[in-house]
Amino acid sequence: MTGPVITISRQYGSGGRFIGRKLAEKLGIPFYDNELISLAAKESGFAESLFENAEKNTTYSLLYSLSMFGTSTGGMYGLSLSDKVFLIQSDIIKSVAEKGPCVIVGRCADYVLRENDNVLHFFMYSDIENRINRAIKYYGLDEKKAKEAIEKTDKKRAAYYNYYTGERWGEIRNYHMSLNTDSIGVDNCVEVLAKYVDAFKSSDKQ
Repeated sequence: MTGPVITISRQYGSGGRFIGRKLAEKLGIPFYDNELISLAAKESGFAESLFENAEKNTTYSLLYSLSMFGTSTGGMYGLSLSDKVFLIQSDIIKSVAEKGPCVIVGRCADYVLRENDNVLHFFMYSDIENRINRAIKYYGLDEKKAKEAIEKTDKKRAAYYNYYTGERWGEIRNYHMSLNTDSIGVDNCVEVLAKYVDAFKSSDKQ
């Protein structure tokens, strides 16, 4: 297979996961979301729940640790559990990206693969009312608590991303394209991204 690795970052309830999966199906390439959790758990021997809850747990800055050890799991002595989880997850992301084109949702993949020229980074966002409706319909959130849950989830994602990358989550300069999923809908977003991928493949970037 030829083509770029694609990372999808998204607001909770924006439809980003659905778009990522449909894009992978359209392009005929692997899709990684919860699959990364299983791979990381298998590789590390840690419980999957640690990776599922990674965005809820941050402790201290990784800048010193990364400068000393990189993302090799061999240099994790003395790190907190949440930092170890981040490093293991980062190694898994690099590993699947090395195998060829794929779509990776969330987990700071855009930052982890920032030095790879053959990667496209997309950010999906949506207005709060549509996000509430999706969260109730697809994730079973309580109607009265949906808005609060969405806002809390986004704050945790932003804090996790900002903490481990030193960058601002959702900052437009970190992505090749940001799309409002409400303006054209999920299926049309998939088509737009697919066309962007085709244009990238036909450019001199490949």
